[in-house]
Amino acid sequence: MLQSELVELADRIRARQAEMQTVEVKSAHRGCPEKLRDTLSSFSNQDSGGVIVFGLDEKADFAPVGIYNAQDLQKHVTEQCNQMVPPVRAVFTLAEYEGNLLCSAEIPAADLSERPCYYSGAGRVQGSYVRVGEADLHMTDYEIYCYEAFRRHLHDDERPVERATEAVLDKDLIDEYIRNRQKDRPGFSKLNTAQAYDMLAIMRDGHPTVAAMMNMGLYPQGYFPQWGITAIVVPGKEIGDVAEDHARFLDNKRIEGTIHAMAEEAQQFCLRNMKVRTIIDPATGKRTDRTEYPPEAVREAILNALIHRDYSFYTEGTPIQINFFADRLEIHSPGSLYGRMTVEQLGYSKMDLRNPALAVMAEVLTGSENRYSGIPTMRREMAAYDLPAPVFENRRNEFVVILYNTPVQASPASNPAGAVSNKEEALLEFCKAPRTRQEIAEYLGIKTVFYVMQHYVQPLLDSGKLAMTIPEQPRRKKQRFYTVE
Repeated sequence: MLQSELVELADRIRARQAEMQTVEVKSAHRGCPEKLRDTLSSFSNQDSGGVIVFGLDEKADFAPVGIYNAQDLQKHVTEQCNQMVPPVRAVFTLAEYEGNLLCSAEIPAADLSERPCYYSGAGRVQGSYVRVGEADLHMTDYEIYCYEAFRRHLHDDERPVERATEAVLDKDLIDEYIRNRQKDRPGFSKLNTAQAYDMLAIMRDGHPTVAAMMNMGLYPQGYFPQWGITAIVVPGKEIGDVAEDHARFLDNKRIEGTIHAMAEEAQQFCLRNMKVRTIIDPATGKRTDRTEYPPEAVREAILNALIHRDYSFYTEGTPIQINFFADRLEIHSPGSLYGRMTVEQLGYSKMDLRNPALAVMAEVLTGSENRYSGIPTMRREMAAYDLPAPVFENRRNEFVVILYNTPVQASPASNPAGAVSNKEEALLEFCKAPRTRQEIAEYLGIKTVFYVMQHYVQPLLDSGKLAMTIPEQPRRKKQRFYTVE
């Protein structure tokens, strides 16, 4: 961080009168804060890392109070950094600010293979933290497990269901799946049944696997009651809104069965509850009926939720949710994004598969492509319907796909300020000094950086009104965007 950037950051903190997702403030004018471990852990455990700013007093409206001794402060902060596992390597910057000396400590993100970063004195469970807004919260057992599973290459879709036997699987589906695998695979055809079952992750230690149960089980929910789908239609824009007759839901269904059966029934539920409008071509007079949302986009979102959801024992009590609202359709899948994938990379990079065996089975039995085409298909289909691009949100313990139903030219989702041209002008004025993605999102007052990039920054880049400071590496973390004069 440059000295000028630290001064700009202090100005933003004081203007907002708040800390941020990536910024923590400590006064440090009477000595080094004793317990930085929570913030060191939470910043290290998020992809963006974070910055601790010393020398502003949060209790005095973030007034500059300076630091007691620059050299001693850096020494004691480094000592606390070395108490973390893995050790944190902070980068310090000093700057004069309104007659006071400020110090910043940039905390880099730990590599995914080394997370969670935790305080050694408390141990992995008690010493691991996650950043939520301005707060550092203890990681849940599930969040810690997600890092462990990725690091150790554990795939819950291959774990055996110890209560079950081969008798609860559909033998015809198993035979169909094995015949499909044997096509053009002469070596595989030589395996005996037990070897084939093990190699294809159908059976483990004499029991069906989770992948086999969910793809070929006679009744998977007999063993996992909540591994289904709950689907509702809300008469409003939020849960709790009611219709004129006080009905909370206009339709409400629990969907069960195999992945293939649930995908089919869920799509029928969605088709049944979509509005249909008639479009007349003024040139030809041809009539076309169009559903509220593109069926192919909805199908891909449902399949993605079923195939890529978390199937660990931590989520055995959590179903997939399909929620229809007046202005949008939301599909909630248990478990946040797996591995190194970020929301910004969805549809552009190959993702780490959480459930590889289950995905291959589903490809054969449901016709899903398993070629990383689901996200691009959703984007393409929504654009063909003149609807806003799908919004993807990676929340703390779930992944959410949101489809809006208002055409782009009038969509409140794509125009939250109500006046796109004014918003663009303000953003271009703001970006006369190069700005980061996070700074732009904070300026616009929108929490989701990906949404800001998609709906504000990218159109201005395409039009040539904005440019990148590092154009050869568009996804670089330190990328900044500036107005082209």
